[in-house]
Amino acid sequence: MRVIVCGAGKVGTSIAEQLVNQNNDVTVIDQSEELISKLSDEVDLNTIVGSASYPSILEKAGAKDADMIIAVTLQDEINMVACQMAHTFFKIPRKIARLRSEDFLNPIWRNLYNADNMPIDLIISPELEVARSIIRQLNAPDAFEIAPFYSDKIELTGIVIDENCPLVDTELRNIHEIFQDEDNSKKNLRVSIISILRNDKLFIPGKSEKLLLNDKVYLLIDKSHVDRTMAAFGLEEKPISKLLIIGGGNIGFNIAKELEENKSNIAVTIIEQNLERSSKIADNLNNTLVLNGDGLDQDLLDEANISSTDMILALTDDDETNIIVSAISRKNNCKSLILINNSDYNNIKDVLGIDRIIDPRMTTVSKILKHVHKGSFISVYTIGNADAEIIHAKATKSSELINKTLKEVDLPAGIKIGLIVRKDEVIVPDKNTIIEVGDNVIFITMSDDVSKAEEIFKVRGSF
Repeated sequence: MRVIVCGAGKVGTSIAEQLVNQNNDVTVIDQSEELISKLSDEVDLNTIVGSASYPSILEKAGAKDADMIIAVTLQDEINMVACQMAHTFFKIPRKIARLRSEDFLNPIWRNLYNADNMPIDLIISPELEVARSIIRQLNAPDAFEIAPFYSDKIELTGIVIDENCPLVDTELRNIHEIFQDEDNSKKNLRVSIISILRNDKLFIPGKSEKLLLNDKVYLLIDKSHVDRTMAAFGLEEKPISKLLIIGGGNIGFNIAKELEENKSNIAVTIIEQNLERSSKIADNLNNTLVLNGDGLDQDLLDEANISSTDMILALTDDDETNIIVSAISRKNNCKSLILINNSDYNNIKDVLGIDRIIDPRMTTVSKILKHVHKGSFISVYTIGNADAEIIHAKATKSSELINKTLKEVDLPAGIKIGLIVRKDEVIVPDKNTIIEVGDNVIFITMSDDVSKAEEIFKVRGSF
């Protein structure tokens, strides 16, 4: 597939790297010679210096033969015009744009984005995606990452193995036996351990692998078994009832708004430094307490009852401020989740004592890659530092998996079947499991093996 990526920032670079690793023909456009030069040195792809809104630049990038354009520059207007040019002059079949402005995203203008007006096939809003991701984590405070699959009947959950976990130093084959009670299938835990992040390295574990203290483990779980699964891993914390948000930008506002609309039992307080912004969000929220001032001011934090807060969300535009908020939360014995735009902080978060980080870049990349695969896979979610993808695919007649046991299929080491859904029954597969036509298969593939996964499922398609 030939793809043009507009924008060589962190999001554009991550998307381009993933697409190149999956053997796509990629060209990246950016106005910054420095960013383009850096990308050219690190990744084997084509680059163009210039504005993606210019037809001549798109033509130079090979737009006449492109299958897709992904516009993720820092300017909404350039992203929109790039998609317009791609449609009008080059008939590029699929057009994806990242938009941030609340005005552009207002539902009253939804009819703007169609072939007759502004031809964008898919709009990605980082702020909305991050807000939804955070809300999922609020509903499961023990998890550091959550993503829904198969109409929210399957859940990808990331947990940390701590001293309360009774499964530390237990081999995965023995954990499987603990979870599966052959004498009483109703007691079986429908959960699969699909990957482990250890010492900043993500890998698919073998049956002899043991769970170690501080491992970050990714699980695929039947949604109805989440509570039992958390208990099995020694995680039974009380739900969040009081939330403090530092930063009333789009993310903080959307979190509070969605919690209100869903009639959540979580009491929310927002501290926003900008007076005009705090007044605006206060006018648009009904049950949320909005305070104007510095989120690092101890008197204001006391006014927000930080001592009784269950979790603090640090969502300002300043990474250093968010890191300081994380330290304040530890002092007050409450959990924290902080927004980090500089992904380099991911490498030292343990040293800094940060509980949890949410990276808008990876949230956006994961969302876009899901739609890049659309037509091939039903759903895709990126984990780690884009090291692997969790994929939902439907087994078709042409798939190599059909009517064979998983042992006979002999999957590559970089691919592992997590769960299978057959006629709404969730199955934890073993080596004797046979894949049938129509099965919904949720599996993990390391990024380098995505093309192999597409070949196995015979799902590679065009737009």
